Amino acid sequence: MIGNLATFDPGARVVERVPVASDDLAKRILRVSTSVGDIGLRFMSEDRAADGDVIYADDGLVIALHVVADDVLVMHPRTIAQAVEIAHALGNRHLPIQRDGETIVVRFDPLLEALARSLDVDVTREQRVLSTAFRHAHAPHSHD
Repeated sequence: MIGNLATFDPGARVVERVPVASDDLAKRILRVSTSVGDIGLRFMSEDRAADGDVIYADDGLVIALHVVADDVLVMHPRTIAQAVEIAHALGNRHLPIQRDGETIVVRFDPLLEALARSLDVDVTREQRVLSTAFRHAHAPHSHD
């Protein structure tokens, strides 16, 4: 990466924002189509792409990644007991979640929205740009 638009000054150059899905943030190799052709990105170790990352710059053009907003549910448990109850229910479904402060973020699913409401957990549906991809925890186990 050359930088990030948060700190990279494009000056008078045109800025092209290339859309990528948040799931692509977890990839080690990412290919994007731009006005100058396809650009391949390879990430080493734990480095990953982020919204605003500058992937190309010349005298007239700056190309940066634009992470597309995800349709998510944001659950706002009011107590630790509610948080444990909803986290347990989501874990039993083997769903990837993200914690954002004191909220739980999951991909939108009407059944999950109904589950949260049945447990009296406040829930909102939002379009949100995620800084990291949802990741499944891959641990072998059984339900015997």
